[in-house]
Amino acid sequence: MVIVLEKNISEEKIETIIKKLEEFKFSVHKSTGVEQIVLGAIGVHPTFDIRKVKVLDGVSEVYRITEPYKLASRSFKKENTEININGVIVGGNEIEVMAGPCAIENEDQIFEIAKIVADAGAKILRGGAFKPRTSPYSFQGLGEEGLKLLRKAADENNLVVISELMETKQVHLLEEYVDIIQIGARNMQNFPLLKVVGKSNKPVMLKRGLAARVEDLLMSAEYILASGNPNVILCERGIRTFETYTRNTFDISAIPVIHKRSHLPIIADPSHAIGIRDKVLPMARAAIAAGADGIMIEVHNHPEQALSDGPQSLLPDQFAELMKQIKLIAEVIGRKM
Repeated sequence: MVIVLEKNISEEKIETIIKKLEEFKFSVHKSTGVEQIVLGAIGVHPTFDIRKVKVLDGVSEVYRITEPYKLASRSFKKENTEININGVIVGGNEIEVMAGPCAIENEDQIFEIAKIVADAGAKILRGGAFKPRTSPYSFQGLGEEGLKLLRKAADENNLVVISELMETKQVHLLEEYVDIIQIGARNMQNFPLLKVVGKSNKPVMLKRGLAARVEDLLMSAEYILASGNPNVILCERGIRTFETYTRNTFDISAIPVIHKRSHLPIIADPSHAIGIRDKVLPMARAAIAAGADGIMIEVHNHPEQALSDGPQSLLPDQFAELMKQIKLIAEVIGRKM
């Protein structure tokens, strides 16, 4: 249930309304809009008479939300959520780019790539310190040492850091080094992990699962939001279909669908979606044209020697060219880089 409060309502009246909703056994979440304050009341029973809320002093409108995801829905919050991460705003009019290697391999590698990323105009450095790999024999990452190198390389180039969280016991470690916590596709429905990052003060980027519907993704985001963290970024990274020519099937249509259903920003990851270097550029362009709030791109200075996902990593000159191209597309659709 969504409760829209009257304009210029006093804090005293807001607290009175919240207290009354809690007496009705609702969990209450507050959202401050451009013009009015909105309360999300979670736990509505089909037989509850919403007139009990409508008559409360200071209440303007009351709506039932039919979507199972309440806090992530556009009904709860009309305006797009903008997340400010050390001056980098995800979800605003400016398109943001997250770029870097799949895995942090050594100091020289991450420092060189960080400079490449920054020089091309991107503001967010990605890199995996803990790697979820299909094969137990594949490179699993450098762990905390990788996080330290990632942080140092980002700071030297004035970049924001994003890296993936694998399990609940790692959350405090990642909070020490990163600015954005990434939840990978394989953990999209790891609900204990989602609850843990829901209590973190760091923004969370949640990747769509390999076989997840849009509603599944939004329901997973709801876990994080309901646990108290309002700073959630969604990520379309392709889904598993019967197609074999690409690594996954890049669901570009999910971008406008999610924008209509949810106020949360959405990033596109064509690198993992396609898995083939020469297909990444056209899919990145398409994602921006479809309305993505940003893209995540894998970049490597020596992809033929990469310990993880070299075939899908762009070369430095390809990444620089992509940045020029998406800047032009952004201008056409009324956005900026």
